[in-house]
Amino acid sequence: MSSVFFCPSTVWPAGEKIGFGYSSVRGWRSTGVGGVASVYLRPIRAKMAADRFRGRSGEFIEENGKCDCSVTERNTLVLSNVGNSTNIAWHECPVGKHERQKLLKQKGCVIWITGLSGSGKSTLACALSRELHMLGYLSYVLDGDNVRHGLNKDLGFKAEDRSENIRRIGEVAKLFADAGIICIASLISPYRVDRDACRAMMPYSTFIEVFMDIPLEICESRDAKGLYKLARSGKIKGFTGIDDPYEPPLESEILLAPIDGVCPSPVSMAKQVISYLDDKGFLEA
Repeated sequence: MSSVFFCPSTVWPAGEKIGFGYSSVRGWRSTGVGGVASVYLRPIRAKMAADRFRGRSGEFIEENGKCDCSVTERNTLVLSNVGNSTNIAWHECPVGKHERQKLLKQKGCVIWITGLSGSGKSTLACALSRELHMLGYLSYVLDGDNVRHGLNKDLGFKAEDRSENIRRIGEVAKLFADAGIICIASLISPYRVDRDACRAMMPYSTFIEVFMDIPLEICESRDAKGLYKLARSGKIKGFTGIDDPYEPPLESEILLAPIDGVCPSPVSMAKQVISYLDDKGFLEA
């Protein structure tokens, strides 16, 4: 028994209106204008599939109904081993970083804010994100504590865990920058070698290190989380600045420090960072 259903009419470039349907006996057929004799729709179906993915093969269909990658091309992918991952290949997409940056009218980069606990890193990150938003620029904040709520919740605060924490955040920040987004990473990141490793991940000049050079006594006087008090009493071990070292940057792009003993406001510091971004051309495509 034949089962038939019909789809609405479609206007094609030539101006004729064609509907089509499926019959279990005769297969796909068109229903030309006014009941004109139908023809099989294989060429039309190829046209309708333009710019869509075939779910089973993953092949991309061009307007001419052909795949943009031949079997030969797929078989010549260069496989490599990275860390513990073997036989993997890098796949390039037609929409790249340049196209995304043109769309956003900005250049992707990583603003890496480092400093002691209580130095104002998160406060600056949020102020900077807000100022950029008000100016019409897209940014995203990777806060050290926030990331430990999810991606890095399996890590502690031993030296090796701190290094892995920084490495993961560096890789995520790199992806944000590649997407054309201004990524603001805010975390203590106490070890110089780990920060330098993150810098090495990024294309030249897209890693902007911001050093919150706030003295320990000011940070400890703030102690919003009460962590310095716990560290001083010995209830927290390995706390940066107390019984674990902080290695300050040697050549940060931006240094923020108190002036005559007074710390600048978050907004004024944010504007200093934005001025740097503007001067270096990050606020244009």
